[in-house]
Amino acid sequence: MKLLQKFSNSLTVKTTTLVSVISILAVIGPVVIVSAGFWDAISHILQEPEFFWSPSHIVVYSGVTMTAIAATMGLVLLVRKSVHGSLKTGINLVIIGSIIQIISGFGDSLSHDLYGIDGLISWSHQPLELGLVLASFGAVLIIKNREHTKLKFFLPFSIIAFLFFSTWLIFNIVLTFGHTIQCIQIYEIFSSGCSIL
Repeated sequence: MKLLQKFSNSLTVKTTTLVSVISILAVIGPVVIVSAGFWDAISHILQEPEFFWSPSHIVVYSGVTMTAIAATMGLVLLVRKSVHGSLKTGINLVIIGSIIQIISGFGDSLSHDLYGIDGLISWSHQPLELGLVLASFGAVLIIKNREHTKLKFFLPFSIIAFLFFSTWLIFNIVLTFGHTIQCIQIYEIFSSGCSIL
């Protein structure tokens, strides 16, 4: 921990700059992940070969990397003790969301290696989606905290992203329990596979 504190103190980047970069990456990263996830789902529907370094997976990993960079920068601010209140809560959510995404991503890759292509509903996809929701909600809190700055123009986009990810997660949970009754056509489309990582 002392090593991390020395490293964070050696960074001369202003807190306001770090907060801005964190919030932008915490919104754009999940958007990139979901966009590439849809691309990956289409690849599965077309029964294209599944491999770790497929183009859609590389784009997903770049989105995860953006969120992880935001989380790392947030950790620097926490170590510096330069954030408080809702800003600190937002940064903590970005960090937790990033960790969940990384763990779920490795779990999903392992699942594909063991079981092949899976469906939209899987033990690794829903935790990943929860990580997206947490990171994007953290970004909303961060941007809302900095509403008096130029970040205020990014607030509507961050709210829409958070609402989309939340709705997507709820939709998938509903499919888990009621796919034979509700949304049968949608479930059939996605049951052929929707790997996020």
